Amino acid sequence: MFSDLNVFKMAYAMATHAGQRQAVVARNMANADTPGYRERDIAGFAESYAGTDARRPMTATRAGHLNGAGPTGQSWESFETDAPGDPNGNNVSIEDQMLKAVEVKRQHDRALAIYKSSLNILRVGLGRA
Repeated sequence: MFSDLNVFKMAYAMATHAGQRQAVVARNMANADTPGYRERDIAGFAESYAGTDARRPMTATRAGHLNGAGPTGQSWESFETDAPGDPNGNNVSIEDQMLKAVEVKRQHDRALAIYKSSLNILRVGLGRA
């Protein structure tokens, strides 16, 4: 009955996505003065988790699915954005990256809140509150 709790998988995927996006944002900020560096980002969590992102290939969920190809797990590929840039070819805006970093922190905090709330509900259900 409790062998497959999707809410915990979703919270884990959300936290993992936030961590990967934070790494991309940090890399962008580190290269803000590098000539020719193009800003990168990853698709939002909702699109990635639902599988609607066109840049992410379909994944198999069982052995006979998709011609027997095994599951590849959640991986969020980064892509170059088309933001306007400087004359040196760099298009990273520190202000935009700071806003994205705040958004990522909120997403990570949300994932932890979902996980903690679900764990509390599970404890109450087991009588161990």
